[in-house]
Amino acid sequence: MARSFSEWGNAIYTGEQSVEFVRGRKLWYGIAVVLVIISIVGPFLRGGFVFGIEFTGGSQFQVHLDSSVENDQQIAEDAIAEVLPTSTPRVSHVGQTDVRVQLEDLSETENTEVSAALQEAFAVDESDVTYSFVGPAWGQDITKQALIGVAVFLIFAALVMAVYFRTWKMAAAALIALVHDLIITAGIYGITGFEVTPAALIGFLTIMGYSLYDTVVVFDKIRENTSPGALNDTRTFSESVNLAVNQTLVRSINTSVVGLLPVGGILFIGGYWLGAATLRDISLALFIGILVGAYSTIFVAAPVYADMRSHEPALKKRDARVLEIREQNAADEAERADATAQAGAAPGGAESERGTGV
Repeated sequence: MARSFSEWGNAIYTGEQSVEFVRGRKLWYGIAVVLVIISIVGPFLRGGFVFGIEFTGGSQFQVHLDSSVENDQQIAEDAIAEVLPTSTPRVSHVGQTDVRVQLEDLSETENTEVSAALQEAFAVDESDVTYSFVGPAWGQDITKQALIGVAVFLIFAALVMAVYFRTWKMAAAALIALVHDLIITAGIYGITGFEVTPAALIGFLTIMGYSLYDTVVVFDKIRENTSPGALNDTRTFSESVNLAVNQTLVRSINTSVVGLLPVGGILFIGGYWLGAATLRDISLALFIGILVGAYSTIFVAAPVYADMRSHEPALKKRDARVLEIREQNAADEAERADATAQAGAAPGGAESERGTGV
């Protein structure tokens, strides 16, 4: 299997085999547009995003248990329902045994009643149920700073890429793919009901760095293949871009797999098995973002750049010349094949062969 993958990678790098990423761009655009629309509309059809208590504010209770209890989440919900029938508690695990209950902002009397109900339900002492109030101001401040950071990052990244690649179109294509990644990642959170916490927000910000890194690697090869000295009469501009994507495909796959393995380990072992909520929130955003980013670099960023450049008058003229030369070569090859076939079928040729045999 490893050998066949290596042989396949060598074949697409040399151009012996080719996956038509650029030629099939209309299909990829359609898929991307559908995913983006679903990611935007889906969360609102479901009822909106589920924000953590850091953003909404409220009361938080944590029950410290010596060992895990079967159906502990249902026990906590039933205990809260007896005290606050109209409330919808958010119950989750912290670590392997503790239970965390998050509610809206409660009065002092309600806090006391909820604490007593949890003590009774889990048969623990008063000291084993801790209470804390979380105000929404901190989460709002984090959101504001994150949005400012995103804006500054995007402006700075666009300028750096425009200078490095000597064209603003590469920067624009990379940012389009990046926005695509963020929208879909956020949409998955909203559709599935995953809680948006400050840790998840950090994961969203980290996605931007990974997505742009993968895109820059591919674009660097595209720049190499489409430089004035590298372009020749055998390939159009779009074909040169497609060749660059094929040449970096194996690297993109390997980078994505290597990135997903540790993130997946943190997500499933640290987040779900060990119950580390912060690790789960960060790694979940990263896991989704790496998958989406690997797709967008190949199927969105490169085809968008090829589309933006292929309409330039100079490149259109050059591509027309390449296609004309290709058609002429094909016509000449067909004429030579016909001439060879006619010569072999001529009567004189057959007699000559018989004479040689005698």
